[in-house]
Amino acid sequence: MLNALVAMDLPGAGTVFMSQSLKYLAPTYLGDTLTAEVEVLSLKPDKPVCQLRATITNQDGAVLLEGECWTYTMRPD
Repeated sequence: MLNALVAMDLPGAGTVFMSQSLKYLAPTYLGDTLTAEVEVLSLKPDKPVCQLRATITNQDGAVLLEGECWTYTMRPD
């Protein structure tokens, strides 16, 4: 979910993970509805690099996963 979110929506096309630190806080079950969110924590003004906070919650609002990621957005030639 996070890979699709980062690569397609924020920051967007051409974005790959450079690193991630994830904490799995609770299990998910068949039939759960999951929501993935990312928040921009910082940007490098001289490089296409950003730091993100990631959270995945279930339909009850329980946090299942939280973490921080660094991403790099490749620019087309």
